Amino acid sequence: MSTSPYTERRSEIETYFDRTAVQAWARLTSDAPVGRIRATVRAGRERMRGTLLSWLPEDLRGRRLLDAGCGTGALTVEAARRGAEVVAIDLSPTLIDLARQRLPACAAAGRIEFRAGDMLDPGLGEFDFVVGMDSLIHYETGDAVEAIAGLAARTRGSLLFTFAPSSPALQVFKAVGKLFPRGNRSPAIVPVAERQLERRLDTHPRLLHWERRRSQRIASGFYTSQAMELVRS
Repeated sequence: MSTSPYTERRSEIETYFDRTAVQAWARLTSDAPVGRIRATVRAGRERMRGTLLSWLPEDLRGRRLLDAGCGTGALTVEAARRGAEVVAIDLSPTLIDLARQRLPACAAAGRIEFRAGDMLDPGLGEFDFVVGMDSLIHYETGDAVEAIAGLAARTRGSLLFTFAPSSPALQVFKAVGKLFPRGNRSPAIVPVAERQLERRLDTHPRLLHWERRRSQRIASGFYTSQAMELVRS
């Protein structure tokens, strides 16, 4: 995972979220008024975050959790309120700074450590739970599965992640995005065929001791994402 497409893509994503779109992202993840389209995205992300949190234990005291691609830290705060020791990491130092600024004074019964960097860094250590909400949706299926396998190797309990399920609407959005100048584009969301993803997960040599459990699709206007739960067997 240290070379080729993953590393190149990671650099594009870091540049986009740390420079190009940071103001828009900060507004989207706040309670400030937004337009109709972004409102559907905000609502979809809130529903997805609630879904992922519902798949975690209510009592996370004594548990270590990785929020992989934490953004401005909304899921991080909720996990910490349940008592978790959370390592919250994102490629964008700017978003990490914003997450620190937004941290409520009484946010945590547990502990939060914010870091700017790569979620696959083995130096982060081992975790009871890993959550990657919309942090893999810009990667090709093979690279995403390799990332999942890398995270699973350091996870004792369950691994929750989301992907962009392939659909005609998403293919249209992707095609329209190519009409904009390259410098104005966000890193394209990569549509994933669910069956193909499941086959790759089921047959990956580093995931043979993991089982797919719950799966839930959230569709809200311009936001469509699907959550999947992997549990160590």
